[in-house]
Amino acid sequence: MAAPTDPDALRGRIAVVAGATRGAGRGIAAALGEAGATVICTGRSSAGGNLTSDYDRPETIEQTAELVTALGGTGVPVAVDHLDIAQVRALAARIGGDFGGIDILVNDIWGAEVLKGAPPTWNRPMWDHDLADGLRILRLGLDTHLITSHCLLPLMVGRPGGLLVEVTDGTARYNAEHYRLSVFYDLVKSAVNRLAFSHGHELEPFGATAVAVTPGWLRSEMMLDNYRVTEDTWRTALTPNRPDGPTAPPGFADSESPRFVGRGVAALAADPTRARWNQQSLTSAELAREYNFTDIDGRRPDGWAGA
Repeated sequence: MAAPTDPDALRGRIAVVAGATRGAGRGIAAALGEAGATVICTGRSSAGGNLTSDYDRPETIEQTAELVTALGGTGVPVAVDHLDIAQVRALAARIGGDFGGIDILVNDIWGAEVLKGAPPTWNRPMWDHDLADGLRILRLGLDTHLITSHCLLPLMVGRPGGLLVEVTDGTARYNAEHYRLSVFYDLVKSAVNRLAFSHGHELEPFGATAVAVTPGWLRSEMMLDNYRVTEDTWRTALTPNRPDGPTAPPGFADSESPRFVGRGVAALAADPTRARWNQQSLTSAELAREYNFTDIDGRRPDGWAGA
């Protein structure tokens, strides 16, 4: 089994994972912690805050920060609604005062899994979708990223070697050639790849790098709950005619834990030649092959193989 990132590879680096409460965001924060980084974990789901998420879920940013610290980094939870410009500006001011700047910014803000609808609602004309829901998908998936970058990138460009990671679903090439669920979802997931391209154009003169990264079939907390399994028992979801839950399709065999894409981000951040990836769209599996790491179970899945 290939070892995870050196536990001191990112020691002393300051990272912000925007949208760190669950899913890929939590996995990325955890993997940065594995590499020794200080990780500011933001999101709306807080144990002590008054903000509310679009999901009725138990995960909190405090839990993510505790995981970061348990894995060897330093986790700092900060409750933020990334659609609220004043809150994101306050986050920037706090980070500037406490740390002076940042080295890594991960935009993993989403929150529209419920709004995108269940599979029977996909592939319908956009006029058959609820317009308010569709526009909120755009706000959650695009406005949040733009607001966060506008407020936090000034903290990164003063430190040569910074890294911006835009997290999406699907590579730029795949999304350009395939329609994704609905006009609203398709637009968001394609546009986030383009954000990395355009950010990279503007960041390059400052010695910083921007990339888009997509996981494969992600075993998020919501996905595990959907199949009524845990990370330790996920393979049982593939059992035909299960009596205790729905049977996952065969592609679930190539699913990955959130830590897998996280280890890809950590490897990018630790690579002194990461500028070679500027403006590119990458998968977690591509990064695993390049940097020789595995998922937490020792596998190296590729949910995009053949796509």
